Amino acid sequence: MSYYDIDSILTDAEKIPCTFQIDIPDLGYLDNTPTQSLKAGTRVNLPLWLAEMLAIANTGDAEGKSFVTFDLPPALGNDVVQALKADPRAVPLRDQSAHFYGLGTHMMELSEEKELAAVLRKTFVTRASEVALHARKVGGVGHRGKGAAEEGSNLGVGGAGEEFLRGLDEWERKLFRKAHDGAKSGKEWMEGIKKN
Repeated sequence: MSYYDIDSILTDAEKIPCTFQIDIPDLGYLDNTPTQSLKAGTRVNLPLWLAEMLAIANTGDAEGKSFVTFDLPPALGNDVVQALKADPRAVPLRDQSAHFYGLGTHMMELSEEKELAAVLRKTFVTRASEVALHARKVGGVGHRGKGAAEEGSNLGVGGAGEEFLRGLDEWERKLFRKAHDGAKSGKEWMEGIKKN
């Protein structure tokens, strides 16, 4: 992703639970105690970009401790992972995080959760086929004229289609748009061939 990519910026702003490993003076306001130091063992939710920097940075002591350790965010917690293992299509990813896959891939780079990679891969593949299927059927693949209601699926306004679209994270929404535009262009091309 590029430096100016808004999705990357928003992913980096996601909060993750961190535990400070050392006392840090004058940072008590992070724990709603502005006049005190931030004590070792204090749990605070920090933006991903800051948590990453503090986890990688070395405190300079002989032990080589980092400033913080972090846990997986609730969007990638055990309950969500178990639900994804059961049926990836049944979990509305946008309710977990609008940038679910971006957050997941970033956390895989920072942690050693091997199971997470397998679950995210299976989830994306399973859901991508469903997204492509719905994108091909929505609104009669872009036709606005006669017969659009007959050709379209239930993905118009209201109903199961709206619920389906609401559960997609940003990567899936981009995939949906590209698949829909591709199907629409293919259909227009085929109609152009038939006319000639």
